[in-house]
Amino acid sequence: MGSTVLDANPSTLREHPPSSYSIKFENIAELDDGKYESSLFAAGGYNWRLVIYPKGNAKDEGSGFISMYVEIDSTNLLSSPLTGVFAYLVFFVYNKKTDKYFTIKGLYISNIFHIYIDLLLVCFPFSIHSLLVFFTHRQFMHDVIDSELKRFNAFRTGDQCEFGVDVLVAPSLTKWEVVSFNQKILDPKFSWSLKKFKELKEELYNSDKFLVGGRQWFLKVHPKGVKARDNSLSIYVYLSESETLNAEEKIYTRVHLRVLDPFGSIHQAGQCNFWRTNTNKNQGYGWPTFASLDKVREKYLDNEGSLNIEIEFAVVSSTKYSPVN
Repeated sequence: MGSTVLDANPSTLREHPPSSYSIKFENIAELDDGKYESSLFAAGGYNWRLVIYPKGNAKDEGSGFISMYVEIDSTNLLSSPLTGVFAYLVFFVYNKKTDKYFTIKGLYISNIFHIYIDLLLVCFPFSIHSLLVFFTHRQFMHDVIDSELKRFNAFRTGDQCEFGVDVLVAPSLTKWEVVSFNQKILDPKFSWSLKKFKELKEELYNSDKFLVGGRQWFLKVHPKGVKARDNSLSIYVYLSESETLNAEEKIYTRVHLRVLDPFGSIHQAGQCNFWRTNTNKNQGYGWPTFASLDKVREKYLDNEGSLNIEIEFAVVSSTKYSPVN
């Protein structure tokens, strides 16, 4: 069925009256029928009914207590799956001595309805007898809150007393996102050879575009360094200008870049982590001083004078969003 969780020290006082439904009784002691069922009231797209046992529900071992239930109208459920109702419930009884609502908080999780209940009990300190949810052929759902009958006079004003309930039904989830950090990337590497590196005249060179992680990227290289860093090789990673991002979309990327050693395995390597967003998607991320130009010319040009660069994408995140209505 589920499990009930009650806070060890849940008591608070509340002044605000119920918002879903209220019942005032006059001369309730004359009720010998055993229970009273309220008229149906609407809350959260469903019809509900408040059920009161002034002398306790003997079938639930509630004799000597006041039992309170809330019942969902079975006709509401014909078009709704049994897993589709999530309800926060607030039960109360007016306390004339404090003119406030004594509260007790609890949580019930049903394996059938997954009902989350935040109980605010407006009454004199209760002796909780039972709190449960069950289903019959009428799809009868109830939460039972019992108070010792001997304390009942604390709720009465003369021969009058008042009970009530708030029912807050959480709507179905319609907005969501799923973020995946993909480490199993198809073709995660891209290689680029800059021919006759020492003879390059331009300040900036762009690589061909390449597809990794479902996105197009390219590299920018400053063979003589960016301004104020003329003694260093500068390399940056860019997202292609053809890529579009949603207003709140983010792409996390972790890359490893290497200037390859043509005569051995002592590569010049670096790692970079960055987030791409709609506001910075045209910004480059990388290394303004990846390697000194003297070191590059001495150790990292092959026999044809080419500089060979390799980038490997270790992680590229992707996000799925709920459909736009």
